[in-house]
Amino acid sequence: MTGISMENLGPVLFRAAAPVIQAVLRIGLVVVAGYVGARFLRVALDRLGSVLIKAGERTEMVPGATQQRVATLIGLLRTITLVGLWSVVVIVALDQIGLNVTPILAGAGIIGLAVGFGAQNLVRDLISGFFMVLEDQVRVGDVAVVNGTGGLVEAITFRTILLRDLSGVVHVFPNGTVNTLANMTKEWSGYLMDIGVAYKEDTDHVAAVMRRVAEELRQDPVLGPMILESIEIFGVDNFADSGVIIKARLKTRPIQQWDVGREYRRRLKKAFDAEGIGFSSPQHSIRVGEASKPLPVLLTQASGPGPSE
Repeated sequence: MTGISMENLGPVLFRAAAPVIQAVLRIGLVVVAGYVGARFLRVALDRLGSVLIKAGERTEMVPGATQQRVATLIGLLRTITLVGLWSVVVIVALDQIGLNVTPILAGAGIIGLAVGFGAQNLVRDLISGFFMVLEDQVRVGDVAVVNGTGGLVEAITFRTILLRDLSGVVHVFPNGTVNTLANMTKEWSGYLMDIGVAYKEDTDHVAAVMRRVAEELRQDPVLGPMILESIEIFGVDNFADSGVIIKARLKTRPIQQWDVGREYRRRLKKAFDAEGIGFSSPQHSIRVGEASKPLPVLLTQASGPGPSE
């Protein structure tokens, strides 16, 4: 009896352990498949990042900006895809050991629906931030005007954008609330000028002096490399009360327009002084009439000639 029991114990244990072994093998295959899928996703995202960097660097004005932007995007996509992949792996593994995953899926759906309703603004901010970074609308270090507020972009996340104005005040805008966005330093910047000169000045001579000063500034070892093109003089733009307005523009590298513009105005003032060119200034004409007569004389004239003696 004992011998027969021992002989039958092996097959019984094997039959009992077979489902467990099969489940473990299936779970192992699922984990291996998940690992292979994760490696494939990493390689695919790295390839995608390389392609995006090469495409962006062709028109990139700031070295390294494209690489940082693409790295942010690839990091976000990697996180989303890996979380989704391993979530599927966990659910499939639970199903292989005999657990009913239907309640889990239903619960996850209910939780997702609740989170979706409760975090609509958050989801909107994340989506807006994703496309803001994807389309390279603005980047850290740019000077931008967001919803009418201007400042230096100090940080960009997938939820908010931070601006610091000249007073040092930090403005935080959720990405989903950004209705208007004006980037003042996208690829290149422009310093626009309205130069007012007196009406007596020859505007052609004034324009020639402006061009000469701009070319001299382009030879400056510090500020010269910041200027991308020769000065653009659009011509006489307005006849103001104080003088003739000549509009011009200097095209510079991003965020360098103010340094270049201030130095150009300083040099232009000296050049105008040397050439005897006068800047525009308010002029008023005052007409002086006949001087009033003394009060006794007026009274005498009003009463007529006195009695003859």
